[in-house]
Amino acid sequence: MIEEIKELERISRLLDPPEKKRIEWTNHVTTHANKFLSRLENNKAYLQNEDQGAGILKYDIEEEPSELSNLLQSFESHIQNDGINAASAGHMGYIPGGGLYPSALGDYLAAVSNKYAGIFYPAPGAVRLENLLIRWMNRLMGFPESSGGNLTSGGSISNLIAIVTAREAAEIKSKDFHRLVVYISDESHHSLPKALKIAGLGEAQLRHIPLDAELRMRTDHLDEIIEEDAKNGLLPFFINGSLGTTNTGTIDPINMLANIARKHNLWFHVDAAYGGFFKLIPELKDKFNGIEKADSITLDPHKSLFLPFGTGAVLIKDVKAMHQGHQYTADYLQDLVDSDDEINPADVSPELTKHFRGMRMWLPMKLFGLKPFRAALREKLLLAQYFNEQIKKVPKFECGGKPDLSVALFRYVPDKYDANIFNQKLIRAIQDDGRIFLSSTTINGTFWIRVAVLVFRTHLRHVDLLLEILQEKVDLITNE
Repeated sequence: MIEEIKELERISRLLDPPEKKRIEWTNHVTTHANKFLSRLENNKAYLQNEDQGAGILKYDIEEEPSELSNLLQSFESHIQNDGINAASAGHMGYIPGGGLYPSALGDYLAAVSNKYAGIFYPAPGAVRLENLLIRWMNRLMGFPESSGGNLTSGGSISNLIAIVTAREAAEIKSKDFHRLVVYISDESHHSLPKALKIAGLGEAQLRHIPLDAELRMRTDHLDEIIEEDAKNGLLPFFINGSLGTTNTGTIDPINMLANIARKHNLWFHVDAAYGGFFKLIPELKDKFNGIEKADSITLDPHKSLFLPFGTGAVLIKDVKAMHQGHQYTADYLQDLVDSDDEINPADVSPELTKHFRGMRMWLPMKLFGLKPFRAALREKLLLAQYFNEQIKKVPKFECGGKPDLSVALFRYVPDKYDANIFNQKLIRAIQDDGRIFLSSTTINGTFWIRVAVLVFRTHLRHVDLLLEILQEKVDLITNE
């Protein structure tokens, strides 16, 4: 047995390479990464390959090792250079993220140290750092110091945590799940009804509150609807307001919704996954009126703080209810010693095993300070307004209204052609071109093209390029 153990040790030590090999691999990877970044400006925002990344399937897991250079080449060919280039300044589709370079360094440090950030006892510094970030976000949103929260993988998990916490705070039993009423709009993110189902509340009744002409949730009859539901033996439970819808970037009347929720003792959740960090811009202060009255808020630092995908957050005032919905223990955790002043992230989240996400957020914010984040957000806001103003000057283009944040809608209305079909051709032509990536949506039967300006690398010259491409593609389609 001893000889076998020694032989296994010899082989298993391959998993712990010496410093020379670590430096060699690190140099290869950083060289590759820097080459990618240095070429971003000249590379397309959208690439379409015939095999759609299928070449990576040739690199299945095998018994013997592979050379790093071959793996990096395969990564470049079949993953990096296929589909949306999410790091590109030309990525203006959906709600784009960012990918700040120091975030990658933070992830590197988190992965190398392999700190477990779920519970205070094994990593007190890591938990303190993540809670520090939560406290900063709570202050930014006007929440009291007693509030809590969690760094999540994104808005979907954040919305799920908020709904589970709301369920616990209301002390709702399963026999009443079918009587619950949740008030949302057609522009609410689809992760909310999904979260309701996952939380066991799939039987709850969804009230889709009508929208006004600007696609904001109407509040004029919401009081009456809630009162009518209560009279009919239902349990009004949860109102969702959007601070920057994914579809159009529209902001609901947050303060009015908050007041209605308070009047009827409903949980008020603000989905600010896209728009939340625009609160850093003083000029938008009025749009955030009432957010401090919310019971919970979803934020996505991987959107309006430009961090890599997989960085979300949820803020919740009722920490006790968060614990009631998520805290569990086990015999093997009996050695843990809790902190009197720090929340265990695993106690307020579905996750027990948890990546140390805090480093990817904390490192760039400390290295840069808040000033460039504020400037970049205001720049994106103005770029969306600039696009909106410029496209209105081009004959036959129609806009979807002044942007609330950094999403603008437009379409081309030809003289003798179905506008929906024409714009479907136009979006395909833009995507096939690839220099700029846009996405589309349909609202009340009308096909619109969306411009979402949020990548920190997107500047005036890229929006001007988009305007040139639009005219070029319109001329091409018109002359077919």
